[in-house]
Amino acid sequence: MPLVNFSNLDFDQIKTSLKDYVKSNTNFTDYDFEGSNLSTIIDLLAYNTYISSYNANMVSNEVFLDSATLRENIVSIARNTGYVPRSVRSAVATVSFECDVSNTGNTPASLTLKKGIVASTAATFGNFNYTFILPEDVTTPVVNNIAYFSNIKIYEGSQLNAQFTVDTSNKDQKFILDNPNIDTSLITCSVRNTEESTGKFIYKLTNNLFGVTDTSQVFFIQETANERYQLLFGDGIFGKKLDNLNFIDVDYVISNGENGNGINDFSFAGRLVDSNGTTFTESISPITTITPSYNGQSIETVESVRKFAPRMYSAQNRAVTTADYEAIVPRIYNEAESVTAYGGEDLDPPRFGEVYISIKPTYGNYVPDTVKNNLVRELKKYSVASVRVNLLDLKYLYVEYDTVAYYNSNLAPDSAAVKTKISTNLEKYADSSSMNQFGAKFKYSEFLNVIDKSDSSITSNISNVKIRRNLLPTLNKFVEYELCFGNSFYVGDRNGYNIKTSGFKVNGIADTVYITDRPIGRNKSEVPTKGRLFLFRLDAENEPVILSGKIGTIDYVKGEVNLTAINIISTLKITPEPLIEVSATPVSNDVIAKQDLFLQLDNSNSKVNMEIDQVSSGTDISGSNYVTTPSYSSGSLVRY
Repeated sequence: MPLVNFSNLDFDQIKTSLKDYVKSNTNFTDYDFEGSNLSTIIDLLAYNTYISSYNANMVSNEVFLDSATLRENIVSIARNTGYVPRSVRSAVATVSFECDVSNTGNTPASLTLKKGIVASTAATFGNFNYTFILPEDVTTPVVNNIAYFSNIKIYEGSQLNAQFTVDTSNKDQKFILDNPNIDTSLITCSVRNTEESTGKFIYKLTNNLFGVTDTSQVFFIQETANERYQLLFGDGIFGKKLDNLNFIDVDYVISNGENGNGINDFSFAGRLVDSNGTTFTESISPITTITPSYNGQSIETVESVRKFAPRMYSAQNRAVTTADYEAIVPRIYNEAESVTAYGGEDLDPPRFGEVYISIKPTYGNYVPDTVKNNLVRELKKYSVASVRVNLLDLKYLYVEYDTVAYYNSNLAPDSAAVKTKISTNLEKYADSSSMNQFGAKFKYSEFLNVIDKSDSSITSNISNVKIRRNLLPTLNKFVEYELCFGNSFYVGDRNGYNIKTSGFKVNGIADTVYITDRPIGRNKSEVPTKGRLFLFRLDAENEPVILSGKIGTIDYVKGEVNLTAINIISTLKITPEPLIEVSATPVSNDVIAKQDLFLQLDNSNSKVNMEIDQVSSGTDISGSNYVTTPSYSSGSLVRY
């Protein structure tokens, strides 16, 4: 009889199947399968089958992007879609220094800072001595016996060189850089006709075929085994084809990635040469750090490759949908931590033929204007004709909470210990993937669970949630302002004072003033939908005096605050720039970050208070004196 098919990879199940098969054969009727030598043979067959099945299963898994586990295989699959994973990125710093050449007999016309190592650090940065290099020579004129090297960008890492001679008779010749941790953005490549030739041709790295002709001096790269990189040159159709005995000279940088970030103390280690060929080693000033090192990044993770490779393939190097823009932007701007894109048709009123993009950079809060302008130009290469690309500064939407946590005093040493655990877990939650991104959602039930699970003594918690935007005023000018929260406001008091602001001063009023609202429009269910904004001052706590009754409008449904032209001259809060905090209670405790809003949980402006659960602790079983906490609390009329 044939062996019964089986799909179970368990060793014991395989062994049992083999035994049943052999027992069914009349030639083995009287055999003892537990104690005889045949049992050993069956064990060997079972082991062989088990190992073969395991290998077959693993091989099958490594064929697909979703199930592959080895980086080499994931990169290889992604390569079939034209995707090249991002390499390590060197941290970059901006420095300045000067050199006094007055002691030289013949004052040179210029000084040249040679490429290669130019600065090093002390061993105080993680017990490592980092070197910073200059990828190309920098020449500056000598003025009044001083050569000023200002705002020089230096890159963390070590510069290496690789050379190859083209052998067209070797069909399997590959040009592989034999080092991991290479920053591919700093690769420079030149080609000479032969090794003895003096003239050279500069080849540029490209990642697509747009504009590449049969004479384009370009090269491509692809990641190979062990995170190394192979250089690929043209075939005479896309890119100029190399000839036999052409000599390839490649300079590249190996970097420590993100470990090189945050360095601001440098010692000069470079080489200065004047226009006469003389090397200078004296009269060099200490290095002044303009910008500490930043933007160092590790190689792209396999999880990121899985995420972006299919998206880049679907985009096909063109931007048609918003998802295309979200996939392309991180490829052309490596510092993008999170990207959102939406069409103008989603706005109110709609703006057809436009796309809006907002970027959260890895370092800092906003993308510089010069970088935004460059990105717009780059994106036009991918955009459909007539579509206008708008890059907007991201807008932070903060979630604040006021929590009262009840705990069993019999299970906790003291309230402070429990509160510390809650605060620690909320800090972790604030840094998790649930927050800190576009399109993120603050999940109220998940938030409550984080608190409840912080300690076994916690019995429950009541948490009131508020949302906040920061208004950055233009001082001493009449300016209109709009704040969009993207979430509907809860109207707890139909007489007003549903939104709260921090204090500020306006032209013509000596007192510190605040903004709040008063509902004026209602829907069929008599629920307020719109309101007016007004200015007021406080004579005492919760004793407002209205100063101006019409300074703007509020839309409770859309979550929008609009201020008419107002001349703000100062603010009470300066962190470090003047700002006015504006907060409201959302209708839903689940807060979503829409469009260009970037969600963050603000622990610094939130509260956690502890309360003994008298029932659970046994001090008041009847609950007669149980302290309750309201689910909605108004508190002060303003923010302090």
